[in-house]
Amino acid sequence: MSAPLVSVVVPMYNDRRTIDLCLRSIGEQSYPHIEVIVVDDASTDGCAEIAATHPVQLVRVPENGGPGSSRNEGVRRSRGEIVFFLDADLTMHPEAVAEAVALFDENPSYGAVFGIPDKEPLFDEPLVGQYRILQYHYWRKSAEGLVSGGFYALGAVSRAAFMEAGWFNTALRQTEEIDHAERLAARRPMLLTSRIRGRLSDESRMRPLLRKAFVRSRLRVPFYFDRGRAMQGMETGGRAVASALGGLAVAALPFGFLHPAVLLVPLAALTGSVVADLGQYRFALRERGPLFTAFFTGVHLLVNAAVVAGLAVGLAQYAASRRFRRMYQPQESMA
Repeated sequence: MSAPLVSVVVPMYNDRRTIDLCLRSIGEQSYPHIEVIVVDDASTDGCAEIAATHPVQLVRVPENGGPGSSRNEGVRRSRGEIVFFLDADLTMHPEAVAEAVALFDENPSYGAVFGIPDKEPLFDEPLVGQYRILQYHYWRKSAEGLVSGGFYALGAVSRAAFMEAGWFNTALRQTEEIDHAERLAARRPMLLTSRIRGRLSDESRMRPLLRKAFVRSRLRVPFYFDRGRAMQGMETGGRAVASALGGLAVAALPFGFLHPAVLLVPLAALTGSVVADLGQYRFALRERGPLFTAFFTGVHLLVNAAVVAGLAVGLAQYAASRRFRRMYQPQESMA
């Protein structure tokens, strides 16, 4: 049987810093049967000009539509039996596409195979960026296996499975992946695997990191109500407890200035939060030592507080807004 064509779809928006490395990594793949479609989502930083220097099909859209819209456009322009999605802030290891093809060959029932970025960042990062990459890697590595959540930043989907699940909901931003993956997982198994690897450049400043955690948490509220459960894989009961206790620790800390005894409440909450997701702190300690682990713990505490705040706002919005409640309703249009 002939080797299938793989269409690598790269959604891009203002990714001047990383797009050259991203496309070079595609050009260095050991698997030969590849076409590359880069969808420029109305970038303003000149990254399209950099992408045009590579042997790719460059699609430039006039208005910013978000990653779901860009991925849809890439799929429309593609011809491959397998669509490999790669975000522009990622590079992939030379065997990534070959491993994806092999996994589909070994397990024809799979609808998607998603990869895990390395614990080392794509660039030298400040401390917040180092925290983010290490945490991102650990959560995905610890969830390796069959999942219901999608990681379309680095992963392949069979064209047949994609069409069965339908197009990305272009009305969603930040959560278009979980919506599409839930539809796909209802039809076919999906695998999260370290056989597909890459390197990531992600948030490296505190404020954008906390804002992203807050927004994604808020937007997940109607998703959870619609599905009646969390996503299989990373979203464990222990991590839910850790987030709740982390939020309590941050909320209670200011009251400790009223009386020293009150400090026992945030201290107990912090301890419980760490114990509930102890594996990741052990991982940070093993990889980077005690000083960085103390920093890691503080940042993750703030992230957990942002998650809890997002859930609280999302619950209020769910109660007040019919439109918010219906944001994950099936989309008839592929646009």
